[in-house]
Amino acid sequence: MTLLSQLGIRYPIIQAPMAGVQDCALPLAVAAAGGLGSLPAAMLSPTELRQALRVLKERGQPFNINFFCHRQAEPDPVEARRWRQALAPYYAEFGLAADAVLGVPGRAPFSAEQAAILAEFQPALVSFHFGLPAPALLASVKAWGARVLASATTVAEAVWLAQHGADAIIAQGLEAGGHRGHFLDEDLSLQQGTLTLLPQIVQAVGLPVIAAGGIVDGKGIRAALALGASAVQMGTAFLCSHEATTSRLHRAAIHSAQGQHTALTNLFSGRPARGIVNRLMRELGLLSASAPAFPHASVALAPLRGAAEKSGSHDFSPLWAGQNVTGCLDLPAAELITIWVAEAGLV
Repeated sequence: MTLLSQLGIRYPIIQAPMAGVQDCALPLAVAAAGGLGSLPAAMLSPTELRQALRVLKERGQPFNINFFCHRQAEPDPVEARRWRQALAPYYAEFGLAADAVLGVPGRAPFSAEQAAILAEFQPALVSFHFGLPAPALLASVKAWGARVLASATTVAEAVWLAQHGADAIIAQGLEAGGHRGHFLDEDLSLQQGTLTLLPQIVQAVGLPVIAAGGIVDGKGIRAALALGASAVQMGTAFLCSHEATTSRLHRAAIHSAQGQHTALTNLFSGRPARGIVNRLMRELGLLSASAPAFPHASVALAPLRGAAEKSGSHDFSPLWAGQNVTGCLDLPAAELITIWVAEAGLV
């Protein structure tokens, strides 16, 4: 059985789960056009998750529900103090109180509570970033027959995932926007581009492999399939779609010359993620020892980000995007998929 048959989709196109720039509208549109829609769930409350799953299930099509699997440490007061000191000049610039706090870390690892909610709806596909959940949690997901997708950024990670219960591997190349999915080793020098990583993973594991990173059009889809991918996962290419909730500031940055310059940074969450370079990244350095461990860096940044965005600035906002933004077109998701399918010769 091919991956398309397993996933129940017409085209080998998976919309990447992108927290903060989408809701259910995007995966619904992608599914209606023949692709696989994804819902990022790591930042959803139990109530929000249940509501979103209810909306998706009503459509009667398969969807990918995505979670994080990081080990979340308790906040470190020393790290927090060091981080606030680094941000202090910016707080003063915007007239913010030194102890201003806005919310708590918005990303939580997959939990028994989330697994129980999933069991109510029994989605056909569940994906994980930063490895896999504990065996008991993974078994609970597989209990109703769900297929499990998981991200690998190295061959070693792909082999580990195959050995520990993944049904398909997402080969995340270095070009990809958002958080790196590495979990076995934090050495970024081990990371590879999609078109070098992909064939190595295909050769190393006996599972379907999904290519992710730098694929923004039909030509990229065709190249990935030629290298052995069973499907592709596209995120950046959907950022400016009509159904995405990407902010006006974020869209403007993508369409400007600034959008051509992306880099990995740990400033916004505490973990390396690729985004458009902005003031905070330029002035504090891309990968800073001052940033607290993931996901705690976002707490002290939240008031600063809010104040800057209110004044029309994205200098302190995470502008997640991959290295290739040329495919970011202001079109409905269905129209984008139609264009890519024709370019890739899939019709």
